Amino acid sequence: MKKNLLIGGAAALATTLVTKKAIEKKRAAQREFVETRHKILIVGATSAIAQETARLFAAEGNDLFLVARNANNLQAVADDLRVRGAAKETKIETAVLDLNELSEHAALLQKATQTLGGLDIALIAHGTLGDQEASQADFDVARQELKTNFLSVVSLLTLIANQFEAQKSGVIAVISSVAGDRGRGSNYVYGTAKAGVSAFLQGLRNRLSKAGVSVITIKPGFVDTPMTAHIDKGPLFVGPDAIAKGIYQAILNKKDVVYLPAFWFGIMSVIIHIPESIFKRLSL
Repeated sequence: MKKNLLIGGAAALATTLVTKKAIEKKRAAQREFVETRHKILIVGATSAIAQETARLFAAEGNDLFLVARNANNLQAVADDLRVRGAAKETKIETAVLDLNELSEHAALLQKATQTLGGLDIALIAHGTLGDQEASQADFDVARQELKTNFLSVVSLLTLIANQFEAQKSGVIAVISSVAGDRGRGSNYVYGTAKAGVSAFLQGLRNRLSKAGVSVITIKPGFVDTPMTAHIDKGPLFVGPDAIAKGIYQAILNKKDVVYLPAFWFGIMSVIIHIPESIFKRLSL
């Protein structure tokens, strides 16, 4: 009996030491991340979530390359970061591009890399929340939504993935959506695009993990932004600053998939398991 107690105690102590060592290692990695000056590409930089995320990174002295299609809005975001959010030494550069111009993506990535002297992190945050009724009535409208929310993302990811794989380092974070977890009658075109993005990221994560590259799927729920201004707000809505903090932590900890806020994981776990015979009768 005494021998068994000694063995059990030794095993518990060993487990505690291993756990403590793992925690210390994680904290050391986090400190190193915060103290390192990163070179970050943010695509869709004028979105409310991207702006808030950029502020967090700029405040720590990271260099940013911001991309959006509206020149005036993009300049306003960059100026705001320089005045209020950025550390003194932070480099903030911009490029104007409609991300649906797929043939321009390679030149964009090359410019961002050359301007910042490399790339460590890429955040893809662009997208549209289109009109479902218009999309289901006209395939050309649906095709444009799918191009913006899926094909343009895949195009960028292909280029960034190849570059990060070659350098054997980097973090790729992409804003998908809980809407991609299950098709709903009220927004299934948008949901289809996000489901495709999430599946693509899953495969990409599996591939790039062997090269030391992290791929993060970010799945926000309802966010109070200009893109959702036409939607009545309920208790599940949060501000873009809350999502930005979650994105920052996900990149810091190199997570795989994050639901933001975290309670959406529980909500979607229930929703995806509702039998189809019941789900199709729900007004969602």
